[in-house]
Amino acid sequence: MRKFVVVAMAMMLIGILAACSQNDEDNEEQEEQVTSVETAEATTGDLVVEKSLYGRTEPGSTTPVMVQSPGEVAALEVENGDMVEEDDHLTTVKTSAGNQTIYASADGEIAQLTTEEGGMASSEEPLMVIADFDTMTVNLTVAAETLDLLETGDTYPVMIDDEEYEAEMTSVSSMPDDTGLYPIEAEVSNEDDNILPGVVAAVNVPEKRVEDTILLPTEAVVTEGGETFVYAVEDNQAVKKTVTIQETQSDETAVKGDVKEGDQVVINGLLTLSDGMEVNVTEEGDHS
Repeated sequence: MRKFVVVAMAMMLIGILAACSQNDEDNEEQEEQVTSVETAEATTGDLVVEKSLYGRTEPGSTTPVMVQSPGEVAALEVENGDMVEEDDHLTTVKTSAGNQTIYASADGEIAQLTTEEGGMASSEEPLMVIADFDTMTVNLTVAAETLDLLETGDTYPVMIDDEEYEAEMTSVSSMPDDTGLYPIEAEVSNEDDNILPGVVAAVNVPEKRVEDTILLPTEAVVTEGGETFVYAVEDNQAVKKTVTIQETQSDETAVKGDVKEGDQVVINGLLTLSDGMEVNVTEEGDHS
């Protein structure tokens, strides 16, 4: 009996020592746990918040070609897509009053030609259109509160088919149309003929500006439990710093608070971070 008790106590002691050893190992693993993160540098500058206005492109000008009297198209010198100059011979129409010879009244490209030689020409609809595609017009409509952002002669970037161009405001109406919106026209150079008519265009107009502020990648800013903060890396540790958002965009945010220019803020690896945790910076970059 006595021998059994001694054996039992020995086994219990071994179990306790093993458990303590395991706890020590777990604690050491927790202490040695290091989170890998990526960072970007906090910078100082101005943040411009842009408002996107959407419209569609159309030729800079269109000149309809009309006939005075209906008749048969006796001769047709052009087809859709042809380039013409002013006074070029376009067509001859045989009417009841005799032949009518029609010349181009402007330079441009023939478009919307709806008949062929031997066909009929109406005096009520254009026989064709001479279009200027070298310059495209973007037609937009905006609400009244947006009018203050626009002025004739100002230029703004415009995105058309994923390409950026410069758009000059050529007309800013002070009267609304039937929808209650205000018509706006902008002009875009199309010398390379890359812009097609009828394509959606997004004109980016500065709406707000925050000057001389701390700029961070938006992905670095965390809002949790009513608190907004970032993690900066100092001496290989994550340091939680409270900030206040001034303005934000999809890629950049203006803040004020504990962050200063030059701080390396965490942009990837945030989910498992806590204040004071040891980190390993796998990629450190400049934010511009």
